[in-house]
Amino acid sequence: MRPCWAQYLLWAVIAALGIMSMLSGCGAKGDLYLPQDEPTTAQQKAN
Repeated sequence: MRPCWAQYLLWAVIAALGIMSMLSGCGAKGDLYLPQDEPTTAQQKAN
């Protein structure tokens, strides 16, 4: 049984969508870290 051209097109679309979704996660620039909490006024007065 010979595969249909639509089957190749389907696999190409699936591969393209997968690659685009992986590349879309690369939009953040810089280091990944949790920002430090800024001290509140009560903590500043205590120090």
